[in-house]
Amino acid sequence: MLADRLKLTVLISGRGSNLKALIDASLAPGFPAEIVRVISNIPEASGLERASAAGIPTAVVPHKDYPDRESFETVLDQEIRSAGTELIALAGFMRLLTKGFVDAWRNRLINIHPSLLPAFKGLHTHERALEAGVRYTGCTVHYVRPAMDEGPIIVQSAVPVLSRDDADTLAARVLTQEHAIYSLAVRLIAEGRVRVDGDRAIIDDENIQVPGATINPLA
Repeated sequence: MLADRLKLTVLISGRGSNLKALIDASLAPGFPAEIVRVISNIPEASGLERASAAGIPTAVVPHKDYPDRESFETVLDQEIRSAGTELIALAGFMRLLTKGFVDAWRNRLINIHPSLLPAFKGLHTHERALEAGVRYTGCTVHYVRPAMDEGPIIVQSAVPVLSRDDADTLAARVLTQEHAIYSLAVRLIAEGRVRVDGDRAIIDDENIQVPGATINPLA
């Protein structure tokens, strides 16, 4: 393992599917980031069990225990910083974050979204993609900005929409690509290969390949 790895905190609200992919990646020899904490706003989130099984410290900050988003985020921020966090990854974290929190972690806070942003922001992305009749959809890892599902795009993976698809089958194929590109984005950031220029994330050396994925960056 690398001696000086990027310290990553993952925020979740549910089962932690993308969390598992990040855990698996972080356990691989040579991966340049380590997960130092997993935090959920839902005490019953099964992703917490995934983290504990991997020996990763966990914390719960129940949003319902606080009168407003700002007080919730104050405690959340304390938990994140106490772990020495250098990068935050949202992995199914079902809370909108305030501008103050996002600005405090600017360019150190990333999210994965199940569409090719800027298309289909928000919820029900697969149903909307099918209704729109698009031929390709996919997923996006991006830096977080105060507006929902906006921010410089780091990595995207394209998934063809098949004539026999329903929302469930399409979601399953997109999720496979989410697992591939989230750890890729973390690797690129940890290796210092991503820089933000205005509204764009620039990747140094775009010679990147992921088996089974049609991604950008792409060799």
